[in-house]
Amino acid sequence: ILELLVVPLRWFDPPIWSWRLHRAWSPPESYPTQVEQQWQSLDQMSPYLPLAVVAAEDQRFPLHWGIDIQALWMAYQNNQQGGRLRGGSTISQQTAKNLWLWPQQSYWRKGVEALLSFALELNLPKSRIIELYLNIAEFGPGIYGVEAASQHYFQRTAKQLSAYQAASLAALLPSPYRYRLSPKTAYIVQRIQWIEQQMRQLGLGYVQFGS
Repeated sequence: ILELLVVPLRWFDPPIWSWRLHRAWSPPESYPTQVEQQWQSLDQMSPYLPLAVVAAEDQRFPLHWGIDIQALWMAYQNNQQGGRLRGGSTISQQTAKNLWLWPQQSYWRKGVEALLSFALELNLPKSRIIELYLNIAEFGPGIYGVEAASQHYFQRTAKQLSAYQAASLAALLPSPYRYRLSPKTAYIVQRIQWIEQQMRQLGLGYVQFGS
């Protein structure tokens, strides 16, 4: 059953996904009447975009199989010590959540999310998983995918983004309804700088995935 959900994604871009449907059915207060989304292939994006989201969200993305046990343990320890809450979700888990699941947190949902993310990893190359993620992630109220986000925030295509601009978009991902690029808070400025530093340390070669 899982293969029937996942395997077609090798060739077909989903026209709709669960997270976007949930927003339409139960829109937040700031949700627009007209959403922005335009599908873009990975080779039509700036190479800094996959690097930025890996640097910001899941630095072990090229190495794990959908679940990052090390990140989960670190998140658990951080949360137990009273630090800022961290989820430890991988890009594969976030892709699965956006494609098929719902926002409410529960152990049941996290279990299904883990199973679906493992199915993504088994059936799709890393390049396709991150391409899906970059096209369906929400970068602001009703702004889905990096092409719409690039046009909205920088008035240019996703292919034209600089390293700084890619890092700026990645900085929004943990909370696109709370974080803003204009005006930037001190926290967002600091987060963008941190993401840029991580990008330099990882290097573009780190996200040159095979197809």
